[in-house]
Amino acid sequence: MAKGKKAGREYVFMECEKCAHRNYRTSHRTGGGAAKLALKKYCRFCRKHNLHVERRK
Repeated sequence: MAKGKKAGREYVFMECEKCAHRNYRTSHRTGGGAAKLALKKYCRFCRKHNLHVERRK
């Protein structure tokens, strides 16, 4: 049986905390008190790994 559409997910952008560039796009669960996503990822503008936090469209 085929699975239905993923309910409660939307695309969010990951923004570098240092330079504020939006480098990545990922899907994230919405609703249900989901915390903001924060990942340490590579920033090509700073040329190092920095913390990237979730920003909505």
